[in-house]
Amino acid sequence: MALHKQVRKVTTHVLNEMKLRGEKIAMLTAYDYTLARILDQAQIDAILVGDSASNVMAGNDTTIPITLDQMIYHASSVVKAVSRALVVVDMPFGTYQGNSKEALSSAIRIMKETGAHAVKMEGGKEVLESVERILSAGIPVMGHLGLMPQSIHKFGTYVVRATEDDEADKLIEDARLLQEAGCFAIVIEKVPADLARRVAEEIKIPIIGIGAGSHVDGQILVLHDMLGLTQEFSPRFLRRYHNLNQEILGSVTHYIQDVREKDFPNKNEQY
Repeated sequence: MALHKQVRKVTTHVLNEMKLRGEKIAMLTAYDYTLARILDQAQIDAILVGDSASNVMAGNDTTIPITLDQMIYHASSVVKAVSRALVVVDMPFGTYQGNSKEALSSAIRIMKETGAHAVKMEGGKEVLESVERILSAGIPVMGHLGLMPQSIHKFGTYVVRATEDDEADKLIEDARLLQEAGCFAIVIEKVPADLARRVAEEIKIPIIGIGAGSHVDGQILVLHDMLGLTQEFSPRFLRRYHNLNQEILGSVTHYIQDVREKDFPNKNEQY
């Protein structure tokens, strides 16, 4: 029987065992209790409380504005809904870059105040000191390489990363450094599929892809994108499994019509 069907609780160890067995890891984002509960009921392997909440929940253009307090709020809501999935929380911009002591303090706050199981950090060699300090406290860390949304102003674009040899070599080296430091998994975003396959083959810890092809160890998407709640974002790697935007719009339009025409509430819907 597949490992993911046997376990009652997904842990970092379970994800590593899934990679060893060749079982794909399914991961999605969530930011609130209600949707996280549905994901857990569906037996998703892992949930990322992503700093993408800055975009889909708060309406910001980038992930940069979201604060540590806001991430803690979203994460604590998600953790309350989950009994099976591994919950990973993004450390927001400014809470770990350049100051490993502040990084540890931020990670401790996340773990203590949310009950989450791990944190995620963008970057390789540049943030290695912060990664190592957090790991030294016994806090699991998931890495993130390739397109790194928190560095959007550095790169100036959301185009595919690591298409040139020097950047590809750096990505592989960064993945090795994160593995050697003790990270339990790495997200690789928007890189060529052949490069992602090479990383997944050379690196022993799970490689979770988003826009990184099919030969990695698992996949992650933003829930609001794959359900069709958001419509503005349509990269090649996004598969929309539903069009909730239109369904909700239709339901609300119908409700407004019923109210205006005095059809709601009817006799059976009042006391």
